[in-house]
Amino acid sequence: MNKRIFGTDGLRGQVGTFPMLPETALRLGLAAGQYFRNGKKRHKVLIGKDTRISGYVFESALTSGFCAAGMDVYLVGPMPTPAISFLTRSMRCDLGVVISASHNPYMDNGIKFFDHEGFKLPDQVEDDISALIMDETTQWDYPAHDAVGKARRMLDSMGRYVVALKHTFPHDRTLDGMKIVLDCANGATYKVAPMVFCELGAEVVLVGAEPNGLNINDGCGSLHPEGLAERVLAEKADLGLALDGDGDRLIVVDEKGHILDGDQIMALCALDKIERGVLTNNLLVATVMSNMALEVFMRERGGTLMRTAVGDRYVVEAMRREGAVLGGEQSGHLIFMNHSTTGDGILAALQLMRVMVEQDKPLSDLAHLIEPYPQLLINVAVERKPPFENEPKVMSAVADAEAELGDTGRVLLRYSGTEAKARVMVEGQDEALVRRIAEELAEVVREALR
Repeated sequence: MNKRIFGTDGLRGQVGTFPMLPETALRLGLAAGQYFRNGKKRHKVLIGKDTRISGYVFESALTSGFCAAGMDVYLVGPMPTPAISFLTRSMRCDLGVVISASHNPYMDNGIKFFDHEGFKLPDQVEDDISALIMDETTQWDYPAHDAVGKARRMLDSMGRYVVALKHTFPHDRTLDGMKIVLDCANGATYKVAPMVFCELGAEVVLVGAEPNGLNINDGCGSLHPEGLAERVLAEKADLGLALDGDGDRLIVVDEKGHILDGDQIMALCALDKIERGVLTNNLLVATVMSNMALEVFMRERGGTLMRTAVGDRYVVEAMRREGAVLGGEQSGHLIFMNHSTTGDGILAALQLMRVMVEQDKPLSDLAHLIEPYPQLLINVAVERKPPFENEPKVMSAVADAEAELGDTGRVLLRYSGTEAKARVMVEGQDEALVRRIAEELAEVVREALR
């Protein structure tokens, strides 16, 4: 087994296989509890989850580990990932934990952490915790008998989060007269999301809000917005909102049935902030996967697009370092740092709808600011994962591709963090050229790394 069990977003995998085993979760609770114990009289950890059936297993195992390590556990049940980040800060907890595999199917699950400020843990902290878990000789530093932790259910967590979200929307504005089709992916937002939009005055047509433990992300949510687009047209709604299983992603459909990804939503929100003079340093932070059209869009408006590695945690780290207030991913993770420390689909929807309300325009008039460049991603099965720069044939092919694309395109190579695959992405203005270069480059990578 690998010594490092954390990926780009905590632990994740198929339930019943390492690391998603109850015994690993128990050791994780012991290790994290011991790591974050700092000599205070009492220590607190908040645990939330999405709606997948295996959440009960990992909730119980983590609770046992944390209590045995001397931490009091507050259980909030199914709640969005950003709610756990918020509540961890609000309650002055030492740690927040989310049991979720985000947009993955129900047979997968995962565990991710937030620190006391609501930010995801740095790699070094995860490495330290991993070492404790994976070392079979670890001697646990159990607390005194009277310092064992207690577990309790927290009954008012949803109300606290709803109030916090509503406070991010202007107090002198409402959503009266707006009709929304809301897809909750049969996930963690199925109760809280409709409550927020209804209380602000919107008419909500609710789909994907009948979780049974097995149907999370199943043909619904942010990965499957096509059905939402059809429903928006059928209902003659003003827009559609598609969240994912743990509520930290947002994909939007305008009133004409056009699907808007994270890049297009970021462009709209960035332009609004530029025009109001509140986009710090005119800086937008995104990942290497964001479309080149977004980069051109920012440059033409006197702004800058800063790119990070794939993963919203890396976007947040760059935003904190640079003082940026807006960032996100093409996949729909959108971070509004003035309001939250992590991606929040409901919050992002409120910020988008604020622009619609204040400008009194339909979404189709506001949102189509960029025309994405043709982009092709090819997954190549590989037998090894050496640094690409150590493969002369691959680097020579990349140099040739970049020269042919010129300033109107780009090439990106990266490895999957969970599979034996290399991802070859080519982007440019000429779709036929993009396809040819991507296929040729993928074949070079296939030959070099088998």
